[in-house]
Amino acid sequence: MSRSSAFTPRLPSLVTRLNAMLDDGADRIVVGLAGAPGSGKSTLARLLARRLDERGLLAGEVPMDGFHMSNAVLDQLGRHGRKGAPDTFDVAGYLVILDRIRRTGPDGPAEVLAPVYRRDLHEPVAAGTRVQGRGVVVTEGNYLALDSGGWEGVRERIDLLIMLEVPEHHLITRLIRRHKSCRTHADAAHWVRAVDVPNSRLVAACAGRCDEVWHLEEQD
Repeated sequence: MSRSSAFTPRLPSLVTRLNAMLDDGADRIVVGLAGAPGSGKSTLARLLARRLDERGLLAGEVPMDGFHMSNAVLDQLGRHGRKGAPDTFDVAGYLVILDRIRRTGPDGPAEVLAPVYRRDLHEPVAAGTRVQGRGVVVTEGNYLALDSGGWEGVRERIDLLIMLEVPEHHLITRLIRRHKSCRTHADAAHWVRAVDVPNSRLVAACAGRCDEVWHLEEQD
C-alpha cells in the first residue's frame, strides 16, 4: 500500500474535524503531523493541505524542516555528522514563528513568512512559505511532540497533534533507499543506523503527548 493510499480514507474525517474547530470560533488553528524520519509526514501534509485548500480552509504550511541550521553553522558547532538530530534545528526560531501564526486579530501580523528546507540544496531558505488569513496552518516534523531540549514548547502551540507510527523495519528500508540518492549503499545504511534510527526511537517515545496516533502497518 502506498503512503497516499494509506492516508486517503482518514483525510475526510480529519478535514471535517478541523473545519469544526474553526466553526467553534477560532480564526486560525495549527495542526501538527509528527513522526519518525520516513514515516510519511510530508506526504500527508501535502494531501491535507490540498484538501483544505479546495475547501477554502488553508491558511498556510510551515514545515519544521525549514528550521534546520545551515550547513555552515552545523560545521561550526561540530554537529554536521548528525544533521537531523534535535539539536541541529533552530527550535527557538520555530517557536517564534508558531507564536506569530497564532497571533490573529487586529494586533496580529497580516502575513507571516517562514523558511523552508530545499532538499536539492540541502539548506534552509528564508521566507519560502507564507501564512495569511483565517484557516488551518499545517506544520510537520519529527520533533513536534518532543518533551526536552526546548521542543516541549512546540506541543503547547499546536491545537491538534497527530503522530504517524510505522514499524521500524519499514522505516529502515525506506530511509536507506532515500539516502542512496546521494550516498553509497554502505554509507546510506550506516547513516540510517547511526542517525535516523536513534532519532526515530526518540520520536516514538513521545507518542503519548499527541492527540492521535495513526498506526500505519505497510507503506511503500
